[in-house]
Amino acid sequence: MKTESVVNFPPQDEKGPAMKGADILVACLEREGVDVVFAYPGGASMELHQALTRSSKIRTILPRHEQGGGFMAHGFARATGKAGVCMATSGPGATNLVTCIADAYMDSIPLVAITGQVYQEFIGKSAFQETDFFGMTLPIVKHSFLVLTAEELPVIVKKAFEIATTGRPGPVVIDIPKDVQQKIWEPIFPSKVEIPGMREMPQASDAELIEVLQKLEKSKQPALYTGGGIISAEATPELREFAELTGVPVASTLMGLGAFPADHHQSLYWFGMHGTVAGNWAVCDSDLLITLGARFDDRITGTVSKFAPDAHIVHFDIDQSEFNKNKFAHQTVFTDVKYALTRMIQLIKAGHFKKPDLSAWFKTIDTWKQEHPYPFHYKESKYILPQQAIETLFEVTKGDAIISTGVGQHQMWAPQYYRFGEPRRFISSLGLGTMGFGYPAALGAQVAFPDKLVVDIDGDGSFLMNVQEMATAKIEKINAKILLLNNQHLGMVVQWEDRFYDGCRGHTILGDPTNIGGPDNLEAIYPDYVTVAKGFGIQAKRVHRKEDLRAAIEEMVNSDGPYLLDVIVPYTEHVLPFIPQKMSAKEILTD
Repeated sequence: MKTESVVNFPPQDEKGPAMKGADILVACLEREGVDVVFAYPGGASMELHQALTRSSKIRTILPRHEQGGGFMAHGFARATGKAGVCMATSGPGATNLVTCIADAYMDSIPLVAITGQVYQEFIGKSAFQETDFFGMTLPIVKHSFLVLTAEELPVIVKKAFEIATTGRPGPVVIDIPKDVQQKIWEPIFPSKVEIPGMREMPQASDAELIEVLQKLEKSKQPALYTGGGIISAEATPELREFAELTGVPVASTLMGLGAFPADHHQSLYWFGMHGTVAGNWAVCDSDLLITLGARFDDRITGTVSKFAPDAHIVHFDIDQSEFNKNKFAHQTVFTDVKYALTRMIQLIKAGHFKKPDLSAWFKTIDTWKQEHPYPFHYKESKYILPQQAIETLFEVTKGDAIISTGVGQHQMWAPQYYRFGEPRRFISSLGLGTMGFGYPAALGAQVAFPDKLVVDIDGDGSFLMNVQEMATAKIEKINAKILLLNNQHLGMVVQWEDRFYDGCRGHTILGDPTNIGGPDNLEAIYPDYVTVAKGFGIQAKRVHRKEDLRAAIEEMVNSDGPYLLDVIVPYTEHVLPFIPQKMSAKEILTD
């Protein structure tokens, strides 16, 4: 669904008093259970902000950049499963949300992005701060609405939330011209809406599910490949029970992290470019690969022809467009994955399955785990290594924190050394890979769970892209912490330069290239993030000696209010294991 803006009215069941369109929008948000909006005002959205000031139910958080607000909505949505709501004005305000919307589209995150638009009489005339935001976002949304008739606004809002959260979640844009915001009329609020093209949640037939179970009975080396669809479907309990009933090893994508416990004997944890050796090899050597809510992206498959080459592939998904898009599946099952797992559990308990003997398969897997233990062992150093900092954070917090990340090496080290046993604890931009994501996402998650410890594990390059949101944290009293792994370089690109470009630095040094600083030259480290943080009114400390690391992390974790811990680390570390692009799991690098 993409383009139509004409909305048919559903049965009318609740009439409101006469009010401005902006107030009607806020009333609609309240009816959808929205209690927080991340919104930055401007000329074309002032009416909306004035209306928000009159709401006693919605907290409006002012980010310091529209992208920051969009990623706060991401953090809120990823941590809760509810639709995150962000708002911006027309033109540049709206375009600053484009990356956030694309990010939500790639990772299937429920997001409602509301934008002000110029008066309808100026649309298409290159008016001040006008862009065709409806057209601009069509390739990266689940649906876009341009509200051309004021009276249809309540229907559009209800449709937007249903579309964003039903089936495969995704972003929806509502673009509202200023004249629609200002028009006064008596709204009718629908209790339900009819959306052309939307179907009931699909449910696999018993025949399809029994066929899968029969294949599993005969398999000698099966594996479950689980993705973010498990978490979106709230199917974590069902996955765990199904895995234990069948005895099949479970390998997860990063989007699906936490749906299956990392310390479970059947867990292969996560696999792909920087995942476990055992996970990558088990999937590669499987004879039956049951894929649940995942999409065979390139960071998982490597060279597609070499991915699970001898496996019979069964693909469960809520989105038919994913079938055979990247990897051919021998059996596709179009279904709500929660229903499918629930029903297969029932069929197993009803005697439609005989558990296979997988002892030989697990003996092989356990050998791989012993030879390539996880977390991967890093070499000792006189410096604080980024892996050590994350491992220490895991120990200090006992794994009980919500972790967000930016994008780069730290994004891969985080799930390697902070092991996740529950869903919605790892919040990261994975499909789009957006730098600057981590800190605002942490703020959004902290708003959703104010009593929970939330830590952004970030790199200096990624953090600097939305550093201004420390002002939001201070003023809004959002207590998310920042563990900043500061190596003065764009670490992941540097790693690729070292591996494939003979170490030639193609503009990847963030500090002064003539005096880049590092653990041995603290005076040369730039910028001074402790001073920057304190300038925003946030507590901060720098640590560079190994013996001071644990105490510094404990101080950060136990502090009141937001806190930045600037951890000085060397830039020479590489993320391992590593499967280079266009290579296979069997070509994984471990040193």
